[in-house]
Amino acid sequence: PRDIRDFTARGPALDGLLALADGADPAYPPVAVISGQPGLGKTSLAVHAAHLLASRFPDGQFALDLHGMSPEPARPRDALARLLAALGTAQGAIPTGTDDRAGLLRSVLGDRRVLLLLDNAKDESQVRPFLPGTGTSLTLVTSRHALAGLEAVHRTDLAVFRREESVELLSRVIGPERVGAESQAARDLTDLCGQLPLAVRIAGQRLLGRPRERLAKLVGQLAAEERRLDTLQAGDLGVRAAFALSYRQLAPATRTLLRRAALAAGPDFSPRTAGLLAGLPCGRAADGVEELVEAGLLQPDPVADRYRFHDLLALFAGEQLAAEDGPEECAAAEDRTARWMLRRATAAARRFDADRHLDAPDDDPEPASAPAGQDEAAAWLEAERNEWLAALHRAARTGDHQRVVDAAEAMHWFSDRKQHWELWVEVFRLAVDAARALGDRSAEAAHLNHLAWACNVCVYDHHAALDAADTAFEVAGAAGDELQTAWALGHGAGALHRMGRIAESQERLRDAADRFGAQTSPQARLGELTILNSLGNQLRQSGRADEALEIHRRGESLCATPVPGESAELMGLYRAVARHQIGSDLAELGRWGEAETPLRQALGHFEAAGMPAWSEPARLDLGRVLSRLARYEEAGQALRTAHGALGELNSPRLAEAEAELHTLAELVG
Repeated sequence: PRDIRDFTARGPALDGLLALADGADPAYPPVAVISGQPGLGKTSLAVHAAHLLASRFPDGQFALDLHGMSPEPARPRDALARLLAALGTAQGAIPTGTDDRAGLLRSVLGDRRVLLLLDNAKDESQVRPFLPGTGTSLTLVTSRHALAGLEAVHRTDLAVFRREESVELLSRVIGPERVGAESQAARDLTDLCGQLPLAVRIAGQRLLGRPRERLAKLVGQLAAEERRLDTLQAGDLGVRAAFALSYRQLAPATRTLLRRAALAAGPDFSPRTAGLLAGLPCGRAADGVEELVEAGLLQPDPVADRYRFHDLLALFAGEQLAAEDGPEECAAAEDRTARWMLRRATAAARRFDADRHLDAPDDDPEPASAPAGQDEAAAWLEAERNEWLAALHRAARTGDHQRVVDAAEAMHWFSDRKQHWELWVEVFRLAVDAARALGDRSAEAAHLNHLAWACNVCVYDHHAALDAADTAFEVAGAAGDELQTAWALGHGAGALHRMGRIAESQERLRDAADRFGAQTSPQARLGELTILNSLGNQLRQSGRADEALEIHRRGESLCATPVPGESAELMGLYRAVARHQIGSDLAELGRWGEAETPLRQALGHFEAAGMPAWSEPARLDLGRVLSRLARYEEAGQALRTAHGALGELNSPRLAEAEAELHTLAELVG
């Protein structure tokens, strides 16, 4: 986080934190806990200290918001994964369990000098996994609680400012000239703010936005407010009064925007989402969000057009929502937003399906047309995934089953581009239940197949994948759906292969290929190509690369003879897949020179399509070929790029990339 330009006071506390970096005993890495009630500037102190100490921790400075006041605090397991990745640990090397991740973090920190800020901790159990066992790293923890269960830590329990410190903070926010011109009013103002730094800052920001307004006027307004300095959970009306003062300065529509934004599903939100919740058009919502930022009531993202509440302000907005908006109004706002989100998500996801119309019929008063292209659609789906996933759940809860099925079917095509998202398991389980509720056996089978894919590819739960595929086979058979029956065989084969049951897997693949081949629809052709690709891969991995090459060339030939209604875009993709595998087959046969061209063709197509989950394995295979052709510089570039990307994707082929880099180093000597 950025340093606090107008940081004020806290001299003794700051000195104590800075001293922790001097002569640390490697057997006892220093840990500081900064605690106290809301609004005291715990994070400001920690961030300021971290910036002053940054040069003394050359191996990195990292900050994690643990969202301790959120209804869903950050899970140590997830936060550990982010931190380990930031420290340079490859995704594939990060263990799955919390204890194992904590152990790896201790190992990584043991010989590094790192500064770690853990902000907004809920309790001791949320913090302990991050604490180093040995070394000279420094950990700063902020919490509203004392965290007394943490042993041998440096404790800084903050109190409210003295009056002169509050006046100095006000002076730094609005300028010394205004404070000097009304010195008594400035002192009275800080008294009425309870000397709480956050309250003083909010009052100052309100004055900053009104350069002609006298401090005495604000003092008169504050005098009527009830203020208390207890914690928020115990009736901290001092903070509430300060927030309420800024809140009352807002236009009625902007107040509604603030309250309704508390209904957003994710940790941040766009102006569009806030506007939908408040029932405001796009332009007015964007203006209102900027007003809230200027008032200090929202925090903007430094890059994206997204905003978030401070923990305290989120609670304040929620309280105002409960006080001013009835349950029916809130439900209507959530329904309106969920409908729009789900319609736009469906339209955006359909950008990736060449066989479907791009836009869903739009009979809602809030139009939700598709983004302009695939890049925009992908960016929107990623940024708003908390919102559209919440909308999908809401549709499921309210019995809007057809909308759930349609949205998930559209998402199926986009999911190929985000195979590392674990949420696909959740999406397709909801769709299975919705299709079942509709009594649509074919749709149920289709989403069971999608679920099997997600379990196989996204979370590597191959037993769950096999269960879903077997159920899909039964449901599709009962429905007389030959297409989904064949897909079920294919997905089951994928699970069996990953479980080491190779013969069973290949038997299912051959059965699936025959079933797809007996059909004449474009969807069946895509299925046949997919199955041939998988079968060829398994044959190559079984040491039968010559048979694999024959299978993959058969698939490439099918791409050149499309059936009526077949998508040229999809055929291009499948041709690239076949060429990737042909190149891999030739490489396995030692025909390195022949392998390069099909691999480059495949890589070029995947890169142009923006599909890293497909392009990076192809790049890895190309790097291997170039290495064997003694073109070491080209090979190194390809392998290093693939290694980094595969790590970000948490790909199971990451270890293979590492091995190829090691082999290249040996070849170069």
